[in-house]
Amino acid sequence: MGMYQYIREAWKKPRELGFWQQRLVKWREEPATLRIERSTRLDRARSLGYRAKPGFLVVRQRVNRGGRQRPQIRHPRRSKAMSRRKDLTINYQAVAENRAARKYPNCEVLNSYYAGEDGLHYWYEIVLVDRFNPSVMADPRISWIMKHKGRSERGLTSSGRRARGLLNKGKGAEKIRPSLRAHDRKGN
Repeated sequence: MGMYQYIREAWKKPRELGFWQQRLVKWREEPATLRIERSTRLDRARSLGYRAKPGFLVVRQRVNRGGRQRPQIRHPRRSKAMSRRKDLTINYQAVAENRAARKYPNCEVLNSYYAGEDGLHYWYEIVLVDRFNPSVMADPRISWIMKHKGRSERGLTSSGRRARGLLNKGKGAEKIRPSLRAHDRKGN
């Protein structure tokens, strides 16, 4: 087995690693969005397109668990409007990608992966690409990203496509392409 295969095997049961708990305690004290020197899961980052060269950066993003709530109920009349609970179709990973993209406006989200969780938070590591870096512009394998602005906000990353239901195909998935909203508009 190669090095990346050993890393992949170790991450199948991360809680059995001796440093798991200490790592989470340290991460809790860090800011919600933090640029990191190197990836925690190098095998996963490389499989998603990360390369250790100028123009690529990895950001660890913390997201609160436990659903979403409206900040305040404002003068409701109907019982339907009195709820603070907010059911969103977007997943935690897509939320993390959007927050990282807002923090680094000159970069584009390539992809992201799970890094850890505790009772209060999820952590994801997001691979960002600087669209205006000369080495990115010169590389034909990644230069396509210069024309794809706002990928995470438009739901074009892997987690965004999962939230939109685009990983399903065939029977039972007739209404999801090109989008749920476009399907509702059709014929009305």
